[in-house]
Amino acid sequence: GQGPAGAAAAIYTARKNLRTGIIGERFGGQTLDTMSIENFISVTHTEGPKFAAALEEHVRDYPVDVFKSQSATALVPATEAGGLHTVQFGDAASLKVRQVVIATGARWRLMGVPGEEEYRNKGVTFCPHCDGPLFKGKPIAVIGGGNSGIEAAIDLAGVVGHVTVLEFMDQCRADDVLMDKLRSLPNVDIITNAATTEVVGDGKQVTSLKYTDRTTDEAKELEVSGVFVQIGLLPNTEWLQDSPIELSDRKEIVIDDRGKTSVDGVFAAGDCTTVPYKQIVVAQGAGAIAGLSAWEHEVM
Repeated sequence: GQGPAGAAAAIYTARKNLRTGIIGERFGGQTLDTMSIENFISVTHTEGPKFAAALEEHVRDYPVDVFKSQSATALVPATEAGGLHTVQFGDAASLKVRQVVIATGARWRLMGVPGEEEYRNKGVTFCPHCDGPLFKGKPIAVIGGGNSGIEAAIDLAGVVGHVTVLEFMDQCRADDVLMDKLRSLPNVDIITNAATTEVVGDGKQVTSLKYTDRTTDEAKELEVSGVFVQIGLLPNTEWLQDSPIELSDRKEIVIDDRGKTSVDGVFAAGDCTTVPYKQIVVAQGAGAIAGLSAWEHEVM
């Protein structure tokens, strides 16, 4: 993984003189899809691609082997204590290593409607903490009535002009305490039985959202400047399904407070794990912990 967690782990292991390689599909991970980053402590504002470039530049300051455009497809743990783990990349490539830090991150669950990809980072966004201030005083929609969606709507209501929550089912699934808080806010509407059908824009920015009222089959359109998709995260752990690595019910890698997994010598960090709060700064801290734990495993 080459996102914030993977980069931090690589830097920390390299600084401990471990021979380190960092492998992933694209350097920066999810940060490449973020319009604006304003909550990374000590950096008041930056953009996702710029942040990703800085990550890579920092990693390359160390003797780290960087492999891009590669996806791990299988992990074969060592058969004996102190042995080598094998990470496979497709049918033809593999690496044998003493320690592994898995930081493959997660991806946003998409709506799968026309306009969603076209207007990604042009109004379609997934991070209320990162991008909420960009819509100050404007109307926005939050897709999803689970805890994450309602929490996002509550946070956004204090920043944007108006929030409309659209939930596919006949009622929101968030905790009652969150729903009570949301209903107490003056600038929030909730629409249930709403099936989003299209994101509409002018070529440069989102202008509206189309949906179908599932109770009447009536097509409707809502004028908004932003669409916050909050229908869940999918950890990038499918490649571990046949491995002995313990996964949670959400398919996240189960780790302890040192980033250790259920397999000796295999560590994990960031959004692919059970660590709470999927944020850049949290992922980097977790990556540092996993990197230091990998070094400790080597020397102990």
